[in-house]
Amino acid sequence: MRVINFNAGPAGLPLPALERAREELLDFQGSGMSIMEHSHRGKQYDAVHEETIALLTRLLGIPDTHQVLFLTGGASQQFAQVPLNFLRPGESADYLMTGVWSEKALDEAKLLGQARIAATTVQPDKKYTRVPRQDELQLDPRAAYVHITSNNTIYGTQWHAWPDVGDVPLVADMSSDFLWKPLDVSRFAFIYAGAQKNLGPSGVLIAVVRKDFIARGRQDISKIFRYGLHAENNSLYNTPPTLAIYLCRNVLAWAEQLGGLPALERRNREKGELLYGALDRMSGFYRAPVERASRSYMNVVFHLPTPELDDAFVAATTRSGMVGLKGHRSAGGIRASLYNAVSPDDVRALVSFMEEFARKNG
Repeated sequence: MRVINFNAGPAGLPLPALERAREELLDFQGSGMSIMEHSHRGKQYDAVHEETIALLTRLLGIPDTHQVLFLTGGASQQFAQVPLNFLRPGESADYLMTGVWSEKALDEAKLLGQARIAATTVQPDKKYTRVPRQDELQLDPRAAYVHITSNNTIYGTQWHAWPDVGDVPLVADMSSDFLWKPLDVSRFAFIYAGAQKNLGPSGVLIAVVRKDFIARGRQDISKIFRYGLHAENNSLYNTPPTLAIYLCRNVLAWAEQLGGLPALERRNREKGELLYGALDRMSGFYRAPVERASRSYMNVVFHLPTPELDDAFVAATTRSGMVGLKGHRSAGGIRASLYNAVSPDDVRALVSFMEEFARKNG
């Protein structure tokens, strides 16, 4: 029996994507071997590689100005690789601070060049409860790029309107909300997202990059870290994480069959409204700290009246077949991650449990 998986990442995958992998695991399309055993230069894997790119392109409506890349190292490597490629000596980059991951991205940039905080919503307790307003941004029109984290897994905040950064290239870490709804790719010079939240398993990172932007990347760095080199080689400069890309293909095919990103957005908004509605109805027992305008549809964080009740809640949900609800160690409380694979019925089960738990312990 499968549990209801609210893990923040690696997260659950859609059952049809896993079932397809199970059917093909030992013998991929009559080839006599698994896809993970195929050469990344062979025709069987090449077909999967190209299909994955095509699915992403259709789902997102990626224009010809942009290209899909499959990279490794996760978002944490991109924190360093982005400034390594695009932050030249004498230049500065702007960072909008909304949580732990934007802080880590800034720290890496500072090791490689000049990087400045152009906005922050950090509270005196070092936590975040909202994203910045447009009028709070102090942007440098000469910046090499502006970096944002679109969704914040730890504190449960999310950008719902992209910041206006003028003509400066906008770079976004979308690891935890990529593909949750339709996206105007043309707004961004560089999007990167670890797959292990909404798109697939850990091991591969998806980037959607503007071709003219990566063409400006530095040439005086090691080849393996040059985005332009990976783009020139269609992400096949070295052996890519073939099995992870194959599983992303399965998830993307499921998303397309579901109705694409408009259908996923309706599904995700329904889940968020179910859970936030419950939190607001039971606000005397459950406390949701994030300001309403910044509430994340991917990571819903809340607290019970005491840390002891938080622990009891997590233990009881685990016994009931729901896993991954313990909040991040730096934030405490409860965190329910409602990524694409989580169904509305899964959230209804959680809400029903919450109502009963509050009745017994309130």
